[in-house]
Order: sequence, then structure tokens, then C-alpha cells
Amino acid sequence: MNKIISKEHFSEKVFKLVIEAPLIAKSRKAGHFVIVRVGEKGERMPLTIAGADPVKGTITLVVQEVGLSSTRLCELNEGDYITDVVGPLGKATHIENFGTVVCAGGGVGVAPMLPIVQALKAAGNRVITVLAGRTKELIILEKEMRESSDEVIIMTDDGSYGRKGLVTEGVEEVIKREKVNKCFSIGPAIMMKFVCLLTKKYEIPTDVSLNTIMVDGTGMCGACRITVGGKTRFVCVDGPEFDGHQVDFDEMLKRMGAFKDIEREEIHKLENAAQPVTCEATKDLDGRDAEWRAQLRKAMKSKERTAIPRVKMNELDAEYRSHSRKEEVNLGLNEEQALTEAKRCLDCANPSCMSGCPVEINIPKFVKNIERGEFLEAAKTLKETSALPAVCGRVCPQEKQCESKCIHLKMGHEAVAIGYLERFAADYERESGQISIPEIAAKNGIKIAVIGSGPAGLSFAGDMAKYGYDVTVFEALHEIGGVLKYGIPEFRLPNKIVDVEIDNLSKMGVKFIKDCIVGKTISIEDLEAEGFKGVFVASGAGLPNFMNIPGENSINIMSSNEYLTRVNLMDAASEDSDTPVTFGKRVAVIGGGNTAMDSVRTARRLGAERAMIIYRRSEEEMPARLEEVKHAKEEGVEFLTLHNPIEYIADEKGRVKQVILQKMELGEPDASGRRSPVAIPGATETIDIDMAVVSVGVSPNPIVPSSIKGLELGRKGTIAVNENMQSSIPTIYAGGDIVRGGATVILAMGDGRKAAASMHEQLSQK
Repeated sequence: MNKIISKEHFSEKVFKLVIEAPLIAKSRKAGHFVIVRVGEKGERMPLTIAGADPVKGTITLVVQEVGLSSTRLCELNEGDYITDVVGPLGKATHIENFGTVVCAGGGVGVAPMLPIVQALKAAGNRVITVLAGRTKELIILEKEMRESSDEVIIMTDDGSYGRKGLVTEGVEEVIKREKVNKCFSIGPAIMMKFVCLLTKKYEIPTDVSLNTIMVDGTGMCGACRITVGGKTRFVCVDGPEFDGHQVDFDEMLKRMGAFKDIEREEIHKLENAAQPVTCEATKDLDGRDAEWRAQLRKAMKSKERTAIPRVKMNELDAEYRSHSRKEEVNLGLNEEQALTEAKRCLDCANPSCMSGCPVEINIPKFVKNIERGEFLEAAKTLKETSALPAVCGRVCPQEKQCESKCIHLKMGHEAVAIGYLERFAADYERESGQISIPEIAAKNGIKIAVIGSGPAGLSFAGDMAKYGYDVTVFEALHEIGGVLKYGIPEFRLPNKIVDVEIDNLSKMGVKFIKDCIVGKTISIEDLEAEGFKGVFVASGAGLPNFMNIPGENSINIMSSNEYLTRVNLMDAASEDSDTPVTFGKRVAVIGGGNTAMDSVRTARRLGAERAMIIYRRSEEEMPARLEEVKHAKEEGVEFLTLHNPIEYIADEKGRVKQVILQKMELGEPDASGRRSPVAIPGATETIDIDMAVVSVGVSPNPIVPSSIKGLELGRKGTIAVNENMQSSIPTIYAGGDIVRGGATVILAMGDGRKAAASMHEQLSQK
């Protein structure tokens, strides 16, 4: 798929591309757009679909060379393949019989206007189309427009074709001679702004289609946010079409210029560019009563074990690592350290540590295997219940889960470093090359769909594959891994670690389909028609929250999702990446969770001279892992606790230059148990910044839930499930952030395992 079937040269820098994309062609409606990426280092670029042929399985895009990414796309020829084409995205145009409708299209905006004109005419409207361009060469699709319009008016800036003048003159001419019931406008932002000012004067409802800066296009990053009617809206989810009289075009124009300087610097790239064998583990009995475990317990008294101090993780030097974006901070344990730490485990008769593990890892079994030197057997034990042991050993908050239940704590000692040992075993297996595949039941031929390839989806997929099901994972982005790839920096979780875990699932028979948005590209009904008997929704909570304070939509204020996606998934900080990113020198990160720590530590690595955490509570109330706070401080991050932003101030170009902070004090505990922050009257502080990252939580992405008819939703748009992770529709289960609204990797994995067991039981009864 994604093959360019034909390429037509409209003008010097405008091209029409017909692309093979059968699923998108089948689902596309007027107003929908796609995200396109050219090359593995390419930027994700939104383009409105100009046409589709469901029979041939093609879509049509009209592209103008404006910057680096669009130029790369236009350089492709017939027969070439586009790296990624994802969609259809956005909401379809609302079409009805309005009466007389004026459609104003400018430049390449004429292309996405064509399907709207066709749909309006089919609905019985009188359609008058005004086409505008600087010159005759920039008037495109005139023939097609005339076929679906009652009248076509052509305006050119230089008078070389049609009438000389602006698009607004053509629109006003129609308004003055007859009653107009509705107007649609698509084109450059400045053109749409003036069309809306004109139609507002005549009180004519006007819809505009906005093409803003985007990174993912599915509501995950918030880069495309604009102000409509005084409220922040996301173009990719809430649009792309809005009431033009409510759009803050001035703010939008400033935001669209956010990366112009970077784009100019990067365009020179084009000028200079040239065209397993499973491990052989011991077969002994491995329960607590196994002889080898009994011998280990006898070899050392419990008092001697508890006297061993907890191992310290080996780390990169703080000053060095604060300038190294991809080198992992924690270096892992060596064999001697792992063997010594494993001896601290008492191999309890009733291991309370296991009750703190959401995926129910047999912790004593894998730890005791490390103690006896059977490292591969330890890894095999981990993989019996965890699809991602190397990931969990790095990013799970063991101190709040398994380690918090360790018997050592009751004895006044530090807990056994279960997380460090989990990482050691998983890393040892990977580096040995003797990667084991879990035992898999005989194939039963039943097809199961998984929506989303984050930790919940991968965990569910792994367990269902072990049960013998035919599992297919559908991922909206161009990389498998979900938040593990776009949300967690490589200095905490290297991509190569995630890739090995995913490759292991592939070897178990799990199939992965990228660039496929369930609810847009295909529907639940399509999956059912293809024979899928069960669906697990693990689409996450990728919709970023903002504080909705004055100035928050200024340039260089972004969500942590956008910032981390640019840097992590799109590798924007690398010289060979087409995706731009701001390199702030005075960076404020708002929030106190792990994502905030990831963002502020990333900013330091990208050259921030002053990187600050701004948090409205005290450090004691911070939800971030203690290790992350420790690492951030060592790397030079400042902590402004008991401070809360109340306003951003921008310069004349719309770029943020200051933030006003309200000083806070702690009051009584709230529902979460944390003491509530209370503003100190009259106590504010203004600090200079050139970039802000908002990390105040996320909400469930609405694309999947809103596309499933009859699906019961819970608080804030989450999917409501019972104790077995089953939704109101018996064949659909859900877990992870789409149910919880935001949680840890290991809790999401626990949901996946629980859902797999429940679905397996349900299907086994049929």
C-alpha cells in the first residue's frame, strides 16, 4: 500500500498525487484528512483528502511545496511508495440542504473544497464556487468544480485569469446580488480570516477547514490546538472544520509560524542530499519445595541474608548524562551484584511481594534462579506472566508495588531490589542471544483484534497468543509500542529494548498492523465482518490536558505529549530529522509526575540552561518516582514547588517570554490523600522563560470509544468495564489508560492479562 499510482503537475510547486490506500478510500468522507510521512526520519504532515475511489482503492492528495516535508513528498514519482499514510482523520463535513451556498477556495485549498462542493450539490444545494489564486497557473481543478457547481467565479491577484481581485471581492459580489444561506472557506489562514470577517458582517454562517501544526494527528499531542469561541479545541479531533466566526485566527497565524525559522535552516538538506534457539534451562521442579530452592535456603541463614546491604544501581555521571540524550542513565547490575542482591531474598513461604505485582510474576522463583546462577531460567520465569520484563525492570514503580510488600521493610531494612533483578535477567537473556519463547497452546483459529500497541495491548496480545489465538494488533502510529516509544525518553527506556520485546511477541505469532486507526481507517463492524471474535481496546489516554489560563496558546508552549513525541518518536533533535523542535534555554515544565520529569530532563539534554519543574504542591506530594526526582536534581533541574502558573506573557511575535506564578501553601488533604494547594493572596512571581511544557495529566482519546455504537462510557470519556475488563458490549474488552484515565505501565499490563484471561474463559465456553 501507499504506492503513488499517478502524479500530475498542476503548477510549478503544486502536484496532484493519486495514492493506493484501499482502507482509507473506503472510509473517507468529505472533510477528512490523512497524516503522511516520507522517510524514516520524516515529519508527520496533515493533508486533506481531495478525492477517493473506493473501487480502485485510491485517494487523491493535492500538495504544494512549502517546506522541507512537503518538498520531499513532491519529489516522489509514480511507482514510489510513501512511508506512512494514516487516516482518515478528523470529523467529516456536515452536509445538508442549506439553500444557496458559497464555497470559497484559495490556492491548494481548492482541492479539499472539491469533495465538499460535490457533497453539497448532491444534497440539493445551489452551489456557487469562488476560486482564487495569485496567478492563472495557481487556479486548480476548475473543470471538476464546474461539473459540481451552479456557478464558478475565478479571481486572480494579477488579473491573468478570471477577474482581478481577492477572493473576498468575489464572495461579496454574490452576497450583494442574492441571499446566501451558508459559506465554506478553505485556503490560506489569512484568506479564511478575511472571508469570515466579511460573512460575519452579513450574518452568514461560515465553516472553515483548518490545517495547523500537527505531530500525531490523533489527539495525542495537542500541537494543533486553537481557540474557538474562547475555548481550546484540537483540530485533529474536534475539527478540522469549525465555525469561522469563532476561530481566533490571529493566534492561529502566530502558532503556524512557530517553526518557520527552523524550517528555513533545515531546507538546505534537500540542496545537499544525494539521491533463535530457545534457552536450555534446567528441568528441575521449581516450586518452593524443589530441592534446589530448599538447598539455597539452607546455604545461608535469614539473619545473614538480611544483613546484606541493598545494591546500588550503577549510573552514568550526572554532568555527562545531562548532555547525552540517548544514553541510558541506569547502567544495570553486573553478575556479581545480581548474585549478591538475590541472596537477600528470604524465599518466604507466603511471598507478599507477589501480591504487589499487577501481572503476578513469580518473584521468588526468578530471584532464586538468579541466586543459583541460572539467569536464563530467571528470564524464562519472568516471561511466563510478563510480556515486557526488560521494560518493567526499567520503568515500573516497584517501590510502590512489589518492593513495598517486601518482608525486609517490616524488619527495618531496605526491600530486595526486585526491579533491578528483573532488568538484569531480561538484559542477560537478550545479550546472550538465547531468547526463549513462552510455551504456546495449539492454534484454535479464533481471530482476536487488539486496538493499540502500548503496554496494555502488548500484554493482552502476548497472553492471548499463548492461549492459541490468532492475534492482530492495530496501531495508529508508524511505530509499535505506544507510550513506550513516544512517551518515555531513551535515557530511561531505549527503543532497542522495546523492539526486542515486540520482536518476541512476533515470534509468538502476534501480527502487527501500523498506520491503522480503528474508528477511522476501519471500524469495529469491519473487524467483525473479517471474522474477529473478540476485541481488546487499549488505545490509551493520549489526549493532553491544559490549564486553560491566559496566554497558554502562545508559541513555544506545548503539552508534554507533543514535546516528548517530537523528541522520542520523531527524533526531532537529530540533525537528520525533518521534524522540528524548539531548543529552549529557559524551560518551565508544569507538573510533578514522571512525564514532567521526563520532559524537564529532556529539556536539559537539549541545551536548556535553566530547566525548572513548577509544581503547585510540595515535593512530598509529587507523584513522580523518587528515583526520577533524584536524577533530575543531580542533572541540574530546579524545583519550584508550591508555585502554580496563572498566566503566560508573549512577545510581539506571539512567543512566550514570561510566566506569572501564584505562590501556594498546603491546606487539607483532597480525595487523593494529598494536601490541597491553596493560593496565598497577593503572592505572585514572574519569571523569564522561552519555552513551557504542560504536563498536568491526560484524558482518554475519544476516537475509538466514540466510534463504537452502544458502548457505555465512564467518567471523563473512559470505557466502562466490569471486574473482568468486559465492556457493555460482550465481545469488547478494554484496559489500560482508556479505562483508568492515566496509570503506570505495569497497571496497564495487569489489565491486559486480566482481560485476556476473561476473554479466553468466555470464548472457551462457546
